[in-house]
Amino acid sequence: MVDRLETKPHGRLKLWPLALLRVYTGVFFAWHGFGKISRGNFADGMAGFLTGNLESSFRFYRPFVESVVLPNKALFAGLISWGEVAVGLALVVGLATRYAAFAGVFLVANFWFAKGQDVLAGSNHDVVWLVILVVLGLVPAGKVAGLDDGLSDRLPFLR
Repeated sequence: MVDRLETKPHGRLKLWPLALLRVYTGVFFAWHGFGKISRGNFADGMAGFLTGNLESSFRFYRPFVESVVLPNKALFAGLISWGEVAVGLALVVGLATRYAAFAGVFLVANFWFAKGQDVLAGSNHDVVWLVILVVLGLVPAGKVAGLDDGLSDRLPFLR
């Protein structure tokens, strides 16, 4: 039998902040993903941003941006936009939460590398999102008011 949170005394009540954090993070990612898709010119904006920040980006990341991302800006713009939507929606409903959180870590880490900001820089919001997503990936956030709880009996990879 699966060890479910509802069998533990007050398990759900104690973990409600996780559900709130998960849903807020999901709404944030889905909102920004849909915004990029609806604008229609995200690829050009992304290319301009990356070109403008090339000198400040992390040194190990520059060759990747120059030789892979910028020549394929339309592909990467679609991957980023739809990736944010997918991560966001999965977090909102609590489906495959751990996988969605770590996909979000991958996205945010790439944003951070492209900007090249110090970890403790006051304007570095990417590190804050990185920490939030790592926490959501390490704790059972999808089992609190999420689909992961109900589906984990049939789909063991959601545990």
